[in-house]
Amino acid sequence: MSEEAEIVWRGRFIEARRSGKWEFVGRTGNVTAAVILAIHDGQAILVEQPRVPVGARCIELPAGLVGDEQAGEEIEAAAIRELEEETGYRAERMENLGRFYASPGMSAEYFTLMRAEGLTRVGEGGGVEGEEIVVHHVPVGEIPAFVASKRAEGLEVDSKLLLLLAPSLLGN
Repeated sequence: MSEEAEIVWRGRFIEARRSGKWEFVGRTGNVTAAVILAIHDGQAILVEQPRVPVGARCIELPAGLVGDEQAGEEIEAAAIRELEEETGYRAERMENLGRFYASPGMSAEYFTLMRAEGLTRVGEGGGVEGEEIVVHHVPVGEIPAFVASKRAEGLEVDSKLLLLLAPSLLGN
């Protein structure tokens, strides 16, 4: 697939593109995202935050943009920074688990899944000013029930949580 995409519209953070008859969106510049799998003492560290596109609060893995404030930012450094900002946990290191596309039929955006290792609690988390992030510590075996209870409260669920729901979905 070598046909270059035409930019049809560009905003501050995203742009609409066309390649042949195919229309899709992507992030401006070279901005990507890091999504962090953080398990501490048998508990998954999850975040809850308002998401304007879905019009509701959403349960998610911690995540953040890479390169949005500093060009050339390393994914590992961004993941460590974002995990601490959002959850209050500092990771000694991050393991890169690969690049993934969340909705490749509609978006060129991808994220890199990172596993946080050597976690130490250094703060409360909650994100930067205006993010309204709530941190949840959920025993890994209780994630399906936790997600069901949050759905019952009217929250939405990010698709990346399928990573932690897979065993229950597969009947394991």
